Amino acid sequence: MLTVVQVDPILSTFVILSLVIILLGLILRLLRQPSIITYILVGVIVGPFGLKLVTDEILISNLGSLGLVLLLFFIGMEIHLPDLIANWKVSVIGTLIQVILSIAVVAIIGKYFDWPIERVILLGFVISLSSTAVIIKLLEERNELQTKSGQFVIGILLVQDIIIVPMIIILGYLGGSQPSGIALVKQILGGLLIVFIMIYIIRKKEVVLPFKGQIRKDHEMQVFIAFTLCFGFSIITAWLGLSAALGAFVAGIMVSSTRSERWVIESLHAFKIFFVALFFVSIGLLIDLQFLRENFVIIAVLVAVIFIMNNSINGIVLRIFCRDWRVSLYSGALLSQIGEFSFIVGFTGYQTGIIADYTYQLTLSVIALSLLLSPFWIALIRKLTGIDQQASI
Repeated sequence: MLTVVQVDPILSTFVILSLVIILLGLILRLLRQPSIITYILVGVIVGPFGLKLVTDEILISNLGSLGLVLLLFFIGMEIHLPDLIANWKVSVIGTLIQVILSIAVVAIIGKYFDWPIERVILLGFVISLSSTAVIIKLLEERNELQTKSGQFVIGILLVQDIIIVPMIIILGYLGGSQPSGIALVKQILGGLLIVFIMIYIIRKKEVVLPFKGQIRKDHEMQVFIAFTLCFGFSIITAWLGLSAALGAFVAGIMVSSTRSERWVIESLHAFKIFFVALFFVSIGLLIDLQFLRENFVIIAVLVAVIFIMNNSINGIVLRIFCRDWRVSLYSGALLSQIGEFSFIVGFTGYQTGIIADYTYQLTLSVIALSLLLSPFWIALIRKLTGIDQQASI
């Protein structure tokens, strides 16, 4: 009697994704395209609107969210906290000005189309958030994390990760729902906890990790400790109503202050590559090719306007704090796309009835396409400003 061996569908999904990433990646590497493009296009090709080879979107999306957490954890290990805090004016004031200007521009457009104030605020929030995953991945690939542009941009991205919380609360009020008192208290406690940890790290300068000597000798234990630090902090901040990625970033800073980042990086680097790839694949899965074809003109116009508008707004904001217009313009280009957290903002607006189905689908398409085209736009501005890879910017 023959025994039928069933193939695990999850395993099949990962094998299919890996094969397509390898094949498409080799082609795009010859064309000198960043890996982000490969991953997003793979999502488009194998997804429900492409060849339908991968249909479990929820699985890929959930695993991909781990990639964003790991990405922020690694960035935290590479950040020099005093330098980041020294640029707080750029991060905090710059982000607030950016959000206000974004809402103002949408309000001007909305006046022509007679949009209600709720929709204006929602779309202003959506376009004001940039992509942490895309920007940091590009900065990593170009060794620009420690440059002036890199530091400015990372500071702004972190404030955006924090400001997403009040954005969701505001949209809840506009949509008729109000957060509970317990949720607000938890978010305030979460903010205070992060501030306390930052102050502690700055004062201590070096945090002593328990059993540091034994950990260095046990590679298997290193993997589990690194995972616990990264995702443990993420769970805490998520439970407190803040971004899980923000918790991972704080955990990365703590690891860096222990002078133990080398073995942590070695333990989790392969996981980071895999899950970050899944995150971008999950973005590609959202791109509805039929909806894109039917609404190509309006989507293309919106994406072009958003790139120009966001680049200009961020460039002007950063020019206030930076004398070099090239650095300001290039940093503005890095922040010009719409970020992954905008999906959450858009979904909140859809759930609360601020936007209808068509506007929501249009929002998803514009966000996803801006993420896909972002590396090309950044490369164009980089060339126009004359900033090369070795420039001390």
